[in-house]
Amino acid sequence: MDWLKEHPEVRTIRVAAADLNGVARGKRIPARFTSKVFTDGTRFPFSVLNLDIWGEDIEDSPLVFETGDCDGLLMPTERGFMPMPWLSAPTALLPIWMFHMDGRPYAGDPRQALARVVDRYKARGLTAVVATELEFFLIDDSGTKLRVPPSPRSGKRRTGGETLSLRALDAFDAFFTALYEACEEMDIPADTAISEAGPGQFEINMMHQADPLKAADDAWLFKMLVKGLARSHGFAASFMAKPYDIWSGNGMHTHFSILDAAGKNIFNDGSEKGSPALRSAVAGCLAALPGSTLIFAPHENSYDRLVPNAHAPTGIGWAYENRTAALRIPASGPAARRIEHRVAGGDVNPYLMIAAILGAALIGIEDGMTPDDPIKGNAYAQSLPQLPATWNLAINRFAECPLVRRIFEAELVENFLMTKRQEIHYMAELSDQEQTELYLDTV
Repeated sequence: MDWLKEHPEVRTIRVAAADLNGVARGKRIPARFTSKVFTDGTRFPFSVLNLDIWGEDIEDSPLVFETGDCDGLLMPTERGFMPMPWLSAPTALLPIWMFHMDGRPYAGDPRQALARVVDRYKARGLTAVVATELEFFLIDDSGTKLRVPPSPRSGKRRTGGETLSLRALDAFDAFFTALYEACEEMDIPADTAISEAGPGQFEINMMHQADPLKAADDAWLFKMLVKGLARSHGFAASFMAKPYDIWSGNGMHTHFSILDAAGKNIFNDGSEKGSPALRSAVAGCLAALPGSTLIFAPHENSYDRLVPNAHAPTGIGWAYENRTAALRIPASGPAARRIEHRVAGGDVNPYLMIAAILGAALIGIEDGMTPDDPIKGNAYAQSLPQLPATWNLAINRFAECPLVRRIFEAELVENFLMTKRQEIHYMAELSDQEQTELYLDTV
């Protein structure tokens, strides 16, 4: 509450939690009544964290009529208040997460799912260090066809991709200046920004941090910030996996390493190849990929990105310093030895994504798994096991995968399956344009 005292101009609060699709669900509260959220919490139906992409109840879900659509208890996370600089009136956001009324974490809350994985690391004296790289497009969606917004500086539209172009960054300098200022206010550790291969496409990297929950918070909040701030500048920003047919899509790559109780990186044995623990973590991630692809590619549009020769992986393999592989070991000094997981699209729920990656890596370490040899050269040209190529196949693999059920509790697995099966049913009724309009702002 000290933050509110220091910001008397803030008159309204948004309390919000992430549902299974990563959509913020919450309430607007007058600032003078906010203290009740800290003492008593606030209440949503459990079913609110299990809505489909349209925000509709899941048909036949036990969370709805079967249990009377009963409430869960939502309490503030350790994040606390932060400004919402994309709104015109001074407003603060208070992230919350869900519990049962007796204080037990609610298994269907994606943030609680990640906390459960983090606790498994802690029980072994381990800490995961995580960083994400988030790609997004700036888009003019005012017409029937998506286009690059005109530069506020020149009034011109750049129609081609401009990888690592300073000109492309400078064209939207006012937006990026406001974005970095907002990240500082919200304690989001945004680092380097670059222009990417698509027209109006950019990537911003987050700093590594030894707190996976905060890393996921940062990614979730960053997506909310970028989309809101872009609208306030007169255009859209989208993390949709594939908004343009002919251009590369949006990814969300995750880098991670693991520290032991003494703070030593267990992936580092002083060699260029890394330790046996690194290879076991790689093996666990590879073994879980067929079943966990639905986490990394949760929407129909996600599978338009996962195609050969489009800068997104399709084969299940790993490599040193090779961006065609699903898992890449970047060149680095031994102390910074890490794994880059390159499968996820920008449209993911960051909590589920990081939980799936870290959970699979820990299974690999616990089970002493050993991966096949690293690949060399173009992964697209090699005979590798393939990621599920369709949404329906990914749903089935997720349902069948025993590793998924070692990472996530049964209730979350079943809720996610019901959500995706309902979405795939009703998505068939939409045209391509209607699907784009749905996903553009939502994911």
